[in-house]
Amino acid sequence: MSPTPHATLMDRTPVVGPVGSSEPADGLTEGFDRAGAYVACLDTSLTVQQVNQEFDRRFGGAASPLCGKHFCDLIHPSVRQPLVQQFSRMLEGKRHRFTTEVIAVGQDNTTSTLPLSAMAVRGGHTPDVAAILVVMSAADERAGSPEVMAPRKKLLSEIDARILEGIAAGVSTIPLASRLYLSRQGVEYHVTGLLRALKVPNRAALVSRAYSMGVLKVGTWPPKVVEDFIK
Repeated sequence: MSPTPHATLMDRTPVVGPVGSSEPADGLTEGFDRAGAYVACLDTSLTVQQVNQEFDRRFGGAASPLCGKHFCDLIHPSVRQPLVQQFSRMLEGKRHRFTTEVIAVGQDNTTSTLPLSAMAVRGGHTPDVAAILVVMSAADERAGSPEVMAPRKKLLSEIDARILEGIAAGVSTIPLASRLYLSRQGVEYHVTGLLRALKVPNRAALVSRAYSMGVLKVGTWPPKVVEDFIK
């Protein structure tokens, strides 16, 4: 009996974790054949079911097994929402694959920018998506900026977060003070603290630095601070 397509895939690259039973769509072997790739198989809830050894070495660890972990836990909070939206469109059958760039967080909380390709895996007797194959190119990995913080660092108070969101949305001091039930001087006091904390000279630089550090979510409007950074 000839091997199933899925078994053939797993023979081509070392894997860690249980092997699923869904048959992959044509073209998915490319991710496994390419050297220097981080490869993971996700179920429809985006939970990691299986990874290759390169993926396990880069993102796993004895104290933090990857299988059973939500894939987005490995992605910096600032870029999770647009990534989840792309996965959702795939699960709804609106697209078969997509390519994007993500900020990945390693086991030691270091960040790196990686190109990511995701491909839908269909079941053998149904058009529904049975699993998702994710491939990230290790060869194109770029180390994160030293200013990109670990995702769980508590940086802002609740009021600081709301003020930063207002500044990023272009709201001036007086309307922002009214919205947050603060005096004008109170808003300016918090803005000064934010400028000092993020080491920038003005409000425009504050917003730019907040996005570069991942404090503000990418792809959302109005601007929203990532919850992980709020005390």
